[in-house]
Amino acid sequence: MTDAIAETIAVLGNGPLNEPALARYVFPLFSKVLDTTGIYLVNHSLGRPLDQTSLDVSEAMALWQRKLGNAWDDWLAEQAAFRSRLAKLIGASRADCIVPKSSAGQGLRTVLNALPGTPHVVTTRGEFDSVDLILKQYAAQHRIQVRWIEPDENDRFHVDALIEAVKAGADLAIISQVMFMTGQVMHGLDRLAEACHANGGRLLIDAYHAIGAFPVDVAELHADFVIGGSYKYLRGGPGACFLYISPEALASGLAPLDVGWFGKRDAFLYQRPDPPQFASGGDAFLESTPPVLTYYQARAGQQFTLALGVRRIREYHLDRLARLKHYLADAGIESTGADADHGAFLTIRHPGAASLASALAARGIHTDARGSYLRLCPDLLSRDEELKTAADVLRRVSSAG
Repeated sequence: MTDAIAETIAVLGNGPLNEPALARYVFPLFSKVLDTTGIYLVNHSLGRPLDQTSLDVSEAMALWQRKLGNAWDDWLAEQAAFRSRLAKLIGASRADCIVPKSSAGQGLRTVLNALPGTPHVVTTRGEFDSVDLILKQYAAQHRIQVRWIEPDENDRFHVDALIEAVKAGADLAIISQVMFMTGQVMHGLDRLAEACHANGGRLLIDAYHAIGAFPVDVAELHADFVIGGSYKYLRGGPGACFLYISPEALASGLAPLDVGWFGKRDAFLYQRPDPPQFASGGDAFLESTPPVLTYYQARAGQQFTLALGVRRIREYHLDRLARLKHYLADAGIESTGADADHGAFLTIRHPGAASLASALAARGIHTDARGSYLRLCPDLLSRDEELKTAADVLRRVSSAG
């Protein structure tokens, strides 16, 4: 961990986080991004980076400039550190269970391509666009068969519906731990995993909206696969994603089809046996020459999250969300979230959600919309006064509309 981050977290102590202490000690770690104008409530989309992030990326570049080909020793050490930090963040027992990917969708395709035959997939209509698109295209090309689970009249999904579908026959169930549009937390995923395993199937969890937002433990979830990334709550930007493969799935004989020379046994000996011989464990799922800058890009955010502790971050985020929800209620606006059944953002259901987001942006309040839901996500850097202002501006924008 960089000295500045370590020293800052140490000064905060181990107690609950509070705004004055964060403003004094943590805000300076984000001085570059806090220089931007407006009130940023899109932390659920793109997390705000630490100042250290640009220095970390510069370090990777300096290695290239100074060492040229010999920089690979350092770059691969950082890849290993990236995998190790993610393993700690999601409770994985082994770092090699973490396979770096450039997108969560790439991780999904890796799993689909590794399954034999024409897999039967059970999933929901609420999955993120990339997952939804990949599944529809695979189905259109007759690579998989998909059974879609619909939401109820309140746009909520129910694990029991997936369990029943799995019992009817499925090779793979795919479900988000937090639904990207509504923020609904899917409880009971361990029961879904049990149903999958009892019926000869496997479970893939999209944890993109969970990792860093609240504690995630893949062992407790009994997940076979997890996809996610650093774009949001880990403050690591685009491209620093991963696929988790459980030790049990690795030991089952699952073999990669998405392959590259970094997944070979003794890759740097440049031997070319036929059939190929792969590295052990999750290393077999490594692909071609990796994009090493993303490991440095993600470093500071991962270190920061690990140092503070996700549970502690979650407690403070719930405070921010509850305050914003209260200010919205005072403004006559009903919102959903700020509880154990929802992730890191509030939602406001409105037929003109996208227009509301645009009107807010024109007034310096940065939010976003998905379908009929306006999404608002404060974070550690959000001041109470900003939340009051956002609620007041939204009240005026709603009244004007």
